[in-house]
Amino acid sequence: MTDHTSTLTKPMSHVRAAQWLIGIASALLAIALLGNVGIVFALLIGLMLTGMPISISLGLTVLTFLFFLTKVPTEAVALKLFTGIEKFEIMAIPFFILAGSFLTHGGVARRMINFATSMVGHWHGGLGLAGVIACALFAAVSGSSPATVVAIGSIVLPAMVKAGFPKRFGAGVITTSGSLGILIPPSIPMVIYAVATNSSVGALFMAGVVPGLVLAFLLGLVTWFRARKNNYPRMAKATWRQRAKALRESIWGLLLIVIVLGDIYSGLFTPTEAAAVSAVYAFIIAVFVYKDMPLKSVPKVLLSSANMSAMLLYIITNAVLFSFLMAHEQIPQMMADWVIAHNLGVVMFLLFVNLLLLLAGNVMEPSSIILILAPILFPVAMKLGIDPVHFGILITVNMEVGMCHPPVGLNLYVASGITKMGITELTVSVLPWLLTMLLFMFVVTYWPALSLWLPRAMGMM
Repeated sequence: MTDHTSTLTKPMSHVRAAQWLIGIASALLAIALLGNVGIVFALLIGLMLTGMPISISLGLTVLTFLFFLTKVPTEAVALKLFTGIEKFEIMAIPFFILAGSFLTHGGVARRMINFATSMVGHWHGGLGLAGVIACALFAAVSGSSPATVVAIGSIVLPAMVKAGFPKRFGAGVITTSGSLGILIPPSIPMVIYAVATNSSVGALFMAGVVPGLVLAFLLGLVTWFRARKNNYPRMAKATWRQRAKALRESIWGLLLIVIVLGDIYSGLFTPTEAAAVSAVYAFIIAVFVYKDMPLKSVPKVLLSSANMSAMLLYIITNAVLFSFLMAHEQIPQMMADWVIAHNLGVVMFLLFVNLLLLLAGNVMEPSSIILILAPILFPVAMKLGIDPVHFGILITVNMEVGMCHPPVGLNLYVASGITKMGITELTVSVLPWLLTMLLFMFVVTYWPALSLWLPRAMGMM
């Protein structure tokens, strides 16, 4: 996924320059507005701009803050280091990562694509529409956006090019549709938000269902419209026998959606327990049912999942300490008091949050953004009477958009590795779908009922 050809060098240099400019501007603004605390944010941004991993950048920033800019007792920090990450919900993260790894390597994605293609392949842009549907289905079992792009994109994109679709069209469809992986539950960023703000994981998962389906429909609509406008290829209509066969072959993967979400919403499992069950189920269907993964490949999958989980947990640990120090310096309270004193109100605050998160998306990846900014913005939102679940969905949608725009949109880099296209070319390719996502983001922001209707109807709020 990280192997870029030499043709990417020039676009990447422009991306790096833009990232530096945005980072320097953000750092100077932080210092001007927040004084000593602004210095901490400037240090964090500066370390990340050097290419240092976010986990190390956060750790060094926390140490600088602790020893030079605050008088927090070391004992309190040590205690927070352990109590901040002992939450049961955190265990859901490595289990969902492991389940996603088994599903990515286990042939589930291919069968979901075959099923989606049998249903909509005869429509305008049928393969593209099948990609959108397959991304939505895979999102409901993986919880990860990059995993969705890899699993679906590596199969659909070559098929679309072979069928006569322009590469740019296919790249735009899969790059943006892959972002459904963090909105349609289960969702790793939602778990991280819940951990950072003490919100309900189950309510967040339920709240993501309707917005996720609406966004999938909108992305499919853009795909269909552009395919119809440009007269892109259509496939022969599948018979009902072929559709039944595709459903029968994909049913084991589709059942995971029912098992994970059904058990959570019925109260049979907690989200963490459901994540553990999904990992075991994904292992069984990949190795023993579909038999697409030999047993000798299992240790490699376990190791890669452990590496990713360790990285995320280390980021969470440092972010918990960072948030604790921010709270000790009363930064969230100062922000809330300032917003209320200036009568900015909910509308202007949410606009500010959207702009801040989009700006942060230019220099950080979603997990880091949520862990650093959610504990700071959350108390302000609560003082303004914003529902915590609605606020979580708003942040998640912002993270979706951030994964699809430069300079550090993770989906762009994953898609670049699959398509061998430069980041600049990919950015142009995703524009129609990205603009749709931005419009959807503002609908989610100012229409809370879209997110809250289903969890309220199910009695989870």
